[in-house]
Amino acid sequence: MIPAGNSKQNIDRFLGFQDEYDRYRPEAPPLVTSLLSNYLGGRPSVVADIGCGTGLSTFLWKNAADSVIGIEPNPDMLSKAVEKLNLEDEAQSLSFIQGYSNQLPLDSGSVDIITCSQSFHWMEPLSTLQEIARCLRPGGVFAAYDCDWPLMLQADIETRYNLLITAADNLLAELQPESQRAHKWDKEGHLARIQASGHFSFTREIVFHNTEACDAERYVGLMLSQGGIQTVLKTGSTALDADIARFSAAVEAYFNGRTLPVLISYRMRIGIK
Repeated sequence: MIPAGNSKQNIDRFLGFQDEYDRYRPEAPPLVTSLLSNYLGGRPSVVADIGCGTGLSTFLWKNAADSVIGIEPNPDMLSKAVEKLNLEDEAQSLSFIQGYSNQLPLDSGSVDIITCSQSFHWMEPLSTLQEIARCLRPGGVFAAYDCDWPLMLQADIETRYNLLITAADNLLAELQPESQRAHKWDKEGHLARIQASGHFSFTREIVFHNTEACDAERYVGLMLSQGGIQTVLKTGSTALDADIARFSAAVEAYFNGRTLPVLISYRMRIGIK
């Protein structure tokens, strides 16, 4: 049973494309561990990564904490994370478990740092923040962080990207009744919701950047990995096919066979209990 406050539509939105997600999405930047450990005041004993997906943000901590638990409700995403863990020789500190953001399989006051990477906007915030506060020890740190989409590249391509995402959302509004649509909370409201929860003595927003190598295949893959695009494609609709083809052609022309460094901007909202 899915706990109250969680949405089956939100969880199911990412079924079936765990391989594409893991292949194309950015990895969490190493700066995350040093930033949060500094706010904690030292090396964390226990880190929990909620809505961890395929573990892109969980493996980051394997040498930066004594114990790291990735928690993910979607079975396909979770299976990919476990598959990757089984290939690791030096990740004894990591484990993955199925769970929900407002019903965490963690003891009260047992966790030093809790993170949500690219995931907090899919969680019901009131019950999630209450559960996070229950699990954090005094002085523990919560961080929700996201990268800005699209990744910085070129004006025409970024415009095409944004138009595709909007077209997908509009199409889903026509194809799906409201009761079947996933719901996300606006990322711009993360800090205000953390502050309003009353669970944290200190809050702030941090902005930072990271650079990753990117070629045309990956940049197109990043666009196709977005939940709205994937949901449209899973319906069998071909309404976006022509726009996706034009977007892909523009990206391929820009990269022209090259692999380039691409700047990724991140926004992190933190709360200290």
